[in-house]
Amino acid sequence: MRSSDSFSKYKRRQVLRLAGLAAGASILPTACRAVQSPSETADARVPELTTPTPAATPNTQSAAQNVSRVVLVRSEDRISGTRKALDLLQPQGISGQTVFLKPNYNTADPAPAATDTKLLEALVQELQNAGAGQITIGDRSGMADTRQAMQTKGVFQLAERYGLKAIVFDEMGADDWQSFPAEGTHWQQGFAIARPVLDAGAVINTCCLKTHRFGGHFTLSLKNTVGMVAKYVPGNSYNYMQELHSSPHQRLMIAEINKAYQPALVLVDGVEALVNGGPEAGKKVKSGVILAGTDRVAVDVVAIGILRSLGTTDAVSRGSVWDLEQIQRAVQLGLGSSSDEQIEIVTADTASQTMADSIRKLIVA
Repeated sequence: MRSSDSFSKYKRRQVLRLAGLAAGASILPTACRAVQSPSETADARVPELTTPTPAATPNTQSAAQNVSRVVLVRSEDRISGTRKALDLLQPQGISGQTVFLKPNYNTADPAPAATDTKLLEALVQELQNAGAGQITIGDRSGMADTRQAMQTKGVFQLAERYGLKAIVFDEMGADDWQSFPAEGTHWQQGFAIARPVLDAGAVINTCCLKTHRFGGHFTLSLKNTVGMVAKYVPGNSYNYMQELHSSPHQRLMIAEINKAYQPALVLVDGVEALVNGGPEAGKKVKSGVILAGTDRVAVDVVAIGILRSLGTTDAVSRGSVWDLEQIQRAVQLGLGSSSDEQIEIVTADTASQTMADSIRKLIVA
């Protein structure tokens, strides 16, 4: 579909009513086929994470059909692959909403280490064609100076060209961070999330397909949320990132910060992948795929299946996908699908379907 036509259906479709989600609400996107109701996933041994009510976000849960659609597009072209994935997914709740766009700028290295600028520009075009309101892009780098990384990736030039806001989280004041309590988490002193994320009408998480050698094991949409969390809150010397990366519970903590918000869209650039090392360097392979969905767990599970199909680290490939700690804790918190039966992989061509069929075998419980 041409760029000028992309998302045109939004203007003819009824936008789902937006409602603030009470703390503890699960994240399940629009269902597309009936499956057996999932069993209870909460672990009684782990106290429930208590959080303030997040900003209004699209409610894409279907009470009757708890199935998550993950679009899979085989493509070597990030721009056309992104447009096709969005056309297939048709995510709702974008039109008329302020949008926060969370890229991956841990460093300014080329994709898959960091978000590809041309892909980001195509995504912005699609959002504006969909009738999105003010779009804000922001991040906090982990291994680089954030402003320098964003400058190198051309974010500020992109913001000027398209009328976006660009925010460097490290430069925000104390009032620009929302604190979340430690209760019900493995964070010793809780954590703080950037308010621009929580205040947005729709949050879009665009991430890369890669492993993480510093304890995360893989860095996809759940892990990309770490860039929304403060390293320091001005006036407080506590180093949240030092705690995260030194904790034996790091992968559980990654899942727990995701309770603070609900995405309207998750987009994974898997045109290339890092199958070991990461997040900034490692063995790069051509994987030729774009993923899109609204359920973080479902998208990450399919992405892990792709990493496994490419030959990845033992930490990522060992055992059931559903037993990996990031995924397991996310399921306990009700953040998305709890089994492969709740995931539908949507394709539109033979090459994509062939890949989907092979991945399906790798994500069974």
